Amino acid sequence: MPNFTKLFGTVAVIGCLGTAVLAEDAKPAVRTDLSPDTVVAKVNDQEITLGMMQTVRDGLPAQYQSLPDQTLFDGILDQLIQQTALSEIGEGMKTHRDEIALEVDKRAYYAGQLLNYTAERAVSDEALKKAYDDKYAKAEPSKEYHAAHILVPTEDEAKAIKAEIDGGKDFAEEAKAKSQDGAAANGGDLGWFALDQMVKPFADAVAGMKDGEVAGPIQTEYGWHIIKLEGTRLAKAPTLDEAREELSGDLRQKAVEDRVTETVAKAKVEKMTDGIDPTILKDDKVFGAK
Repeated sequence: MPNFTKLFGTVAVIGCLGTAVLAEDAKPAVRTDLSPDTVVAKVNDQEITLGMMQTVRDGLPAQYQSLPDQTLFDGILDQLIQQTALSEIGEGMKTHRDEIALEVDKRAYYAGQLLNYTAERAVSDEALKKAYDDKYAKAEPSKEYHAAHILVPTEDEAKAIKAEIDGGKDFAEEAKAKSQDGAAANGGDLGWFALDQMVKPFADAVAGMKDGEVAGPIQTEYGWHIIKLEGTRLAKAPTLDEAREELSGDLRQKAVEDRVTETVAKAKVEKMTDGIDPTILKDDKVFGAK
């Protein structure tokens, strides 16, 4: 079934949500025989089922899912009625290009479902504990650095600032006055960081400095830096609970990557692209467009 929000958009969903309130004495008995295949409406003999409605609801943003139950129910049903009536006409205008697009969407949907299933199964208490031990409990304590910097566009500017600091000017005041990045207001303070969080020339310079030392100019892709190393410390490993979200993401990502690699490796793949100019993808004449 086509995605509800993709076809109509979230604004249209809520714009059509109505409120239908029956008097208490007019309400029918609550049904208990419901299933995904329970028919809730027909449009020209095409059925709309409860399962379709739940699928639509599942795809809505959280703020719309929290609408009053009757409002949400009526709005989704109205949208599915509109969609069904329109799609009947649209299907009659279907082209070969449409058929290809539907096939691509189908494959993407099934692939996505498999990868979601794979990702969710990758996270368990045992897997989290092992990932934590591998990354933190058994790892050597890492070093963190506290530094400040002054960033300017040219080497000459950086050299002049370095000379002034060497001559007794206050680093933080120079940063506030001359640095051209977001840390300037805080005297160039970058806080605590691991070296792998910084671009390599900056990280290499910091790694070779002593506490309190001022170095530079150092060139990176961002410009020219004067760096002051405020201090170093051994990083404290997070607890398992603190690292749970990060580790869960790592486990999901690895499981997905492994699934893709293994599945493609086992598949019989034949590429028949010899003689095909890649610019053909920009040419609508493949589909017979004039």
